[in-house]
This record gives sequence, C-alpha cells and structure tokens, in this order.
Amino acid sequence: MHEEDHGFLAVFKWGLSMRLKQARDARCTDSSTPVKTRVVLHCPGFEPLDSRDHHARYKRSAAQSGRTWGLDVAVGEFVQDRLSACFDVSCQDGLHVTKSRIYILDHFSLVAALTEKSIWKQTHSGYISAARVVWEGGMVSYFRHAWRFGLFFLFPFLLMTSVVAVCALTALLPALLYSEPLNYLWSLPCALALLKFVLPPLLEKFHTLHLFADWTLAIAIARLDNREVNSWMVTCRANAREALKEAADEYVTSSHSMGSAIAAYVIGTLLDEDPDLFRGKRVVFVTLGGAILQCSLMKSATTLRACVGRIARAEDVFWLEIQCLTDSIHFYKSRVVSLAGHPDAKQASIEFIRVKRLVSAERYRRIKRDFLRVHRQYVLGSDRRSNFDFTVMTAGPLPASLGGKYAPIDDAARKSTPNAPTGIRK
Repeated sequence: MHEEDHGFLAVFKWGLSMRLKQARDARCTDSSTPVKTRVVLHCPGFEPLDSRDHHARYKRSAAQSGRTWGLDVAVGEFVQDRLSACFDVSCQDGLHVTKSRIYILDHFSLVAALTEKSIWKQTHSGYISAARVVWEGGMVSYFRHAWRFGLFFLFPFLLMTSVVAVCALTALLPALLYSEPLNYLWSLPCALALLKFVLPPLLEKFHTLHLFADWTLAIAIARLDNREVNSWMVTCRANAREALKEAADEYVTSSHSMGSAIAAYVIGTLLDEDPDLFRGKRVVFVTLGGAILQCSLMKSATTLRACVGRIARAEDVFWLEIQCLTDSIHFYKSRVVSLAGHPDAKQASIEFIRVKRLVSAERYRRIKRDFLRVHRQYVLGSDRRSNFDFTVMTAGPLPASLGGKYAPIDDAARKSTPNAPTGIRK
C-alpha cells in the first residue's frame, strides 16, 4: 500500500472517530425531545439525614420549585426494601409528562456512627484525621488549587484549638501572673465553666464536630481501610447496579458535596466490572458543589482517582459540574478530572450558578453567612427562576445535561408563544 493510502486511511479514521464522538455528545446533550422516563441515583452530602428524611426534603423542595417554574410536580410515597430506597416523581409541563424514579444512596449509618460518639472521642478522631490529611499532602493541594477549601479544612481545627487554649490559659492564670496559689480556686472553676457552658454551644453553632466527622469519613474513602465504610460501599454499588437495569430514556447520577466522592467510587467501580454498562444509554453524571478532590488529592486515594478516569473516559457518560462562587466547600473552577491525574481525558463540563439568583432577597440575607446552608442550596427548592434548579434537573422534561443552562421564560414570552413549555426552555 502506498504511503498516500496510509495517510488517507489515517485521515479517514480520524474523521470517523470525530463524527462518532460528536454523535455521542449529541445523544448526551440532545434537548430536541423531552425526557419521558428517567432513573436517578442520588448520593447526598454528609448530613444526619436518612433516606426517608431526604424524601421529605425533596418533596418540600419540589413543591417550592414547582410553584416557581410553573410545573405540576407530584412526589410519590417513599418505598424502602432490603436493597434500596426510592420514590417516583411525576412532572407535568403543559401536555408533556416526565416520570422519574429517584434512588437515594444515603450514608446515614456512617454519619450516625461518626457523630454519636462523645465530644472528646469525636475531637480525638478529628485531629487524627487532620494529621493524616496533612501527611498525605491533602492540605497543600487544597491551598494550591482552591484556597478557600483549604481554609474550610483548617477552620474547625483552629476554632477548637483556640477555645481549648483560652480555657487552659484561664486555668493557668495564677501561675502566669505569679499570684498566690489560692487564686486557683477561681481560675479552675472558670476554665471548667468555659469548657462546659461556652465550648459546646460554640462548636454547635459552627458545626465543628460535624466537620471533624466529615474529615474522618474523607480519610476512610481515600484509604479504603475502614471495614464498615468498605462494606457500605459494596452495598451501595449493588443497589446502583440493580437500579441501572431499569429501562429509561435517561440515567442520572447526581451527587452533592461528599456524596460526589461516593458516587465517583460507585460508578467507577461498576465501569471497572462492566465497561459496557452504559453502552447505548443517555447517562449524565452530575456533581453539585462536588468534593471529589477532597479525597482524591490525598496520596492514598489511588482507587478513587482511577474511578474518576473511568467515568471521564466512558463514551456514553456526560459529566456535568455545577459550581458556585459563594460556596467555599468545593473546588471552584477546578478541573476535577485533570487534578485527579487524567489531563488527557475528556474534562467535565462546568456550569456556574449564583445562590442569590436562586432564592429571594430576604432568604439570601438570612442564609448568606451560614456556609453550610449556602452549600445545601444545590439540592433545595428555588424562589426565583435562574439557570439551575435541582428539581427541574432530576424530574423535569429537559435532559439533565442542560442543568445550569436553563433560560426562564417570562410571562410576556409565554403569551407570545402559547405552545412553549410552562416555565423553562433550553
């Protein structure tokens, strides 16, 4: 064969591969046909809520978002059996009805086990976890790629250390001031009073012990050296495998915060077992304020980083990251796939939202200084029409790949186009 023929074949193969890639991307993002049926696997963040609580929250949020977007959203009863917890959602937009089944892959049992310990056991576990994060290079990487997340890591430990230091200084004041030993009669009770009456409310206000437990779980996910966590991951993977067997137009894996690392592990290991798991399906992998890098930037997280690579390279998976500037508990503008060690793989598509555009001005004034409440807004109902809504993404008529690209239709536009969807357009 002549050299020119080799060149022609190479160009032909390249052109064919590009056309196939464009066809796959079009299938993932095609919005010409409304979604009729959808299966959603949702991995919540690190919160003390079980599946039933998440169902109740979703029901409240769906009612709120339905009013905002002019959608008729009906959330079905919560159903739980030995293997799964799920509920059905029906969303009517004009004449079109979308049926979604949402599976909740919550890790409440892990959260409860970590947060029900005594204050001193939680403190001990938290500081051990912090030391491991530093040892594994996590803290340096946080400040290198998302300095606000680095501050989020340091905050609870600096707060606890500062309060304990103040208590210790109060107890030792007589010695520091070279005063009479009798002064210990007031300094020690004052120190104990600070520990008993000041420390607990302060820790609760700033969610300090909750964050300690969060870092303990992050280390367990990175290292995969905790038997209870590993066992739960196996169960979670089995539940996801069964849910994905259902027939649907679209399959969505949505995850929030810490749940993003869990979702990446579950989907990544399923793809390792069966690389053709999603062949021919429309699959969207969505992370909401995702914290995959919280775990994957640690040296020991080799399995998690491999899972990230498998998802990114899966031809039928569209990866969407929803990020927000005012949310400090994620890696804003970071390229997760590349930072997880796969710069040559297809990178996740990033869409940016603003919390102040999702909620009313009054609500935003109330929540803007509560960093955990702002972080939860990804999965809550909206007061205003903006470019994103969790209910619309998981239950609405548009493909989930368009999350972050919604263009609200105002009343004037809807009157001029009577056949348009009630509240949204692509």
